[in-house]
Amino acid sequence: MKVALAYSGGLDTSIAIRLLQKEYDADVITVSVNVGQGAAELKEAAKKAEQLGAIKHYEIDAVREFVEKYVFKCIKANGLYEGYPLSTAIARYPIASKLVEVAKKEKADAVAHGCTGKGNDQFRFETTIALKAPDMKIIAPIRELNIDRKRGIEYAKKHGIPIPVDIDRPYSIDENLWGRSIEGGILENPEHPPPEEIYAWTKSPDETPPKPRVIGIAFECGIPVALDGKRLEGPKLIARLNKIAGEHGVGRIEIIEDRILGLKARENYEAPAATVLILAHKALEQLVLTKEELAFKQIVDQTWADLAYRGLWFDPLREDLDAFIDETQKRVTGTVKVELHRGNARVVARSSPYSLYEEELVSFERFGFDQREVAGVLKFHGLQGKILRKK
Repeated sequence: MKVALAYSGGLDTSIAIRLLQKEYDADVITVSVNVGQGAAELKEAAKKAEQLGAIKHYEIDAVREFVEKYVFKCIKANGLYEGYPLSTAIARYPIASKLVEVAKKEKADAVAHGCTGKGNDQFRFETTIALKAPDMKIIAPIRELNIDRKRGIEYAKKHGIPIPVDIDRPYSIDENLWGRSIEGGILENPEHPPPEEIYAWTKSPDETPPKPRVIGIAFECGIPVALDGKRLEGPKLIARLNKIAGEHGVGRIEIIEDRILGLKARENYEAPAATVLILAHKALEQLVLTKEELAFKQIVDQTWADLAYRGLWFDPLREDLDAFIDETQKRVTGTVKVELHRGNARVVARSSPYSLYEEELVSFERFGFDQREVAGVLKFHGLQGKILRKK
């Protein structure tokens, strides 16, 4: 049997190679998809795949596709799930899609992933695979053989499998251009503060520059196109902003997250650029969209994020919601200034040629209309409540 495995080089996917070989009698083709996790990690994954006996290894560069087809949509939809930017979730879809492409090209009998039975990624992988290749067999060796973290580490050591974790630092880390997630070990106890060692993209607020930095982000139709007046392609802009915001400690997130299965999990994230861009994007929408548009879009955004989180990126409803979102974004053009300081990001200014803000109408210094005219409106404001109180 020939199996195409989504391969990151981490603990679960590394032991999955050996499990597929020994327990499923399979020849394994490993597939690593670059969504911005870094050249060193990809190089190490390719090296380990060869060491572990993969008959073939694919490394697919999908950074631009990830940004343009997934991240930009996420920005336009203000893609937050329970308060944090969707990063790991949306990266699973291009990975699963490329896995299917390789499996078809290599005429594989099955595809495999390293997801556990408790996590969210199994839903994202398997739903996407089922849609892209309905007849393709899916193997989940970690889940099917009921292997937990401790057993996985022991199995790796027993079989000489190089892994990036041990019993003392058993963190499970997932990284892409849009964010970084860290879980496992002491982090599973919500009574313990996250140790500083888990962070790689952001400085502790105590170590950040003493003076705040104000940056300008330009948007065109809801998409960020320039940073501090310099136009940059999407991947470069996000990478640059990750560095700038991370230097100021922005983007650390610790939450109790409701997983798809209903489990509550303590999650830690680093998402400097995502935090700033979604904050700025929301601020620009406040300036150019009507009150009714903003209210309805909040509902749409929440539904969109829920679908993306729950493995339903390719569901028709998500595509339908995108149609509404894209229509609203036609006016989301302008510049937002954000101040970064000691782990905080706040909007300090915004401008747009489509601004609905009329200074003359709201100014305390002058009036754009005869204020006495409001008296007539007030007679009918809350009319039904007034009538009720008379009964």
